[in-house]
Amino acid sequence: MSKVIGIDLGTTFSCVAYLEGNRPKVIPNLEGQATTPSVVSFTSAGERLVGNLALRQAITNPDKTVVAVKRLIGRKFNSPEVAEARQKLPYQLVEAPNGDVRVVVDSAEISPQEISGMILSYLKMCAESFLGESIQAAVITVPAHFNDHQRQATKDAAKIAGLEVLRVINEPTAASLAYGLEAKKNAKVAVFDLGGGTFDITILEIQDTVFQVLATNGNSYLGGEDFDNRIVAWLVEDFKKEHKIDLFQDKLALQRIKEAAERAKRELSFTYESEINLPFICSTSAGSRHINKRLTRKMLEELTGDLVQKTIPLIEQALADSRLEPEDIQEIILVGGQTRMPLVRKKITDFFRTKPREDINPDEIVAMGAAIQSAILKNKRAELVVLLDVTSHSLGIETENDTYQQIIERNTTIPTKKTMPFTTVEGNQIRVTIHVLQGENRQASRNKSLARFDLIGIQPAPAGVPQIDVTFEIDADGILKVSARDVMTGLNQEIRIHPSSGLTAGELEAIIKKHRSQPQSF
Repeated sequence: MSKVIGIDLGTTFSCVAYLEGNRPKVIPNLEGQATTPSVVSFTSAGERLVGNLALRQAITNPDKTVVAVKRLIGRKFNSPEVAEARQKLPYQLVEAPNGDVRVVVDSAEISPQEISGMILSYLKMCAESFLGESIQAAVITVPAHFNDHQRQATKDAAKIAGLEVLRVINEPTAASLAYGLEAKKNAKVAVFDLGGGTFDITILEIQDTVFQVLATNGNSYLGGEDFDNRIVAWLVEDFKKEHKIDLFQDKLALQRIKEAAERAKRELSFTYESEINLPFICSTSAGSRHINKRLTRKMLEELTGDLVQKTIPLIEQALADSRLEPEDIQEIILVGGQTRMPLVRKKITDFFRTKPREDINPDEIVAMGAAIQSAILKNKRAELVVLLDVTSHSLGIETENDTYQQIIERNTTIPTKKTMPFTTVEGNQIRVTIHVLQGENRQASRNKSLARFDLIGIQPAPAGVPQIDVTFEIDADGILKVSARDVMTGLNQEIRIHPSSGLTAGELEAIIKKHRSQPQSF
């Protein structure tokens, strides 16, 4: 079997790694860089560009340059997150017939899975070029708080790229693997992961070679993009006050502002002041207009301080679920480029009353951990670590009056199995519908529906007499199987939950065939 690679498919940047001996190593892209912009651009000549080449098109070709697609993957068009994205992204989004979101390029509607597949294809090609062999399999990381829909959509993206996914692993868990392999120490660890589009906090306990996740929490729509957008809004609103021109209506100008905002944000992690200079941002009958603003670190912290503060309640909940206090944490690992912001590091230091590790590259550690996991799954390095992960969401069924009954609580170690008894609500009822849900809300309709199936042939009896045992079983790959059994008759019905990304098997196969028939152009 050829090498298995580990891939961190990020919102802003992606990274790929492999295990050489006992050590994970990052694979550079074709331009020799450790990370690759998660950007895809389509030129007027029909050429497809990925990574740095695509990023260079962002200003001159904004409506055909797709950025931050990870924020759309596995989401519905009518979701609040997509509604917000539509106001800020330079390209057009539309609703698919099944309610999913699609990206519009010229007249074509492209799924986020397909765009992500193009990024993965490029990373696969970089790995093949570097290693000198064909790559067929990978371990791919996702935010810990991604739901099943988003995870399956990520797996579909890998299929489009021609990759078999051996495991989808949570990003903070992958980071802890890379840290623990190097540190070789027993500790309770907090992984604070604030990337381009998502935030996760994971609490782990490392004992020798056993990595046990105690709890995880997060926000799948909070990240560096939001910090950039605050700077953009500040610049656009200030310009509007001065010149009575709304630059939100000018895609070309808006993309220039977005790029300058991100650059200034990065600079302010190392300096106290940054100049944003954008000449000829627009033209009017009175002449050309320019932007020349000074942004200080203090101003940036005032613009974005509430975004940093949003992470604190999530950390508190993860600690509570772990039955730990801040002072119980011995090591703090920072993951994601946004953790370079001094305010983020100060908040974390103040909360835990200890400084986070500064000797870890937050852009590369997730891919390195995925590479370690790939070696474990190949059974070549099973002695490295034992990984015990958890479910990031609670699972249960709908009961009477729109009530949600949790059967497996979030942060339960997997694999796991649990049975809970239920009964009928009507006399002589011979059928019950099992509605499988995922979420934390007590109201069933406010959680995510995963599947429905019927148990038919229950022996007629007065309401409340039959006993229906419902069993939830999750294996090490996170695959959920649900069964229902009538205790009196022994009748049993089960279903294996295969969350759909929204692409049908036929649609996915058609996309794969299209990619195979098209020449690679990066």
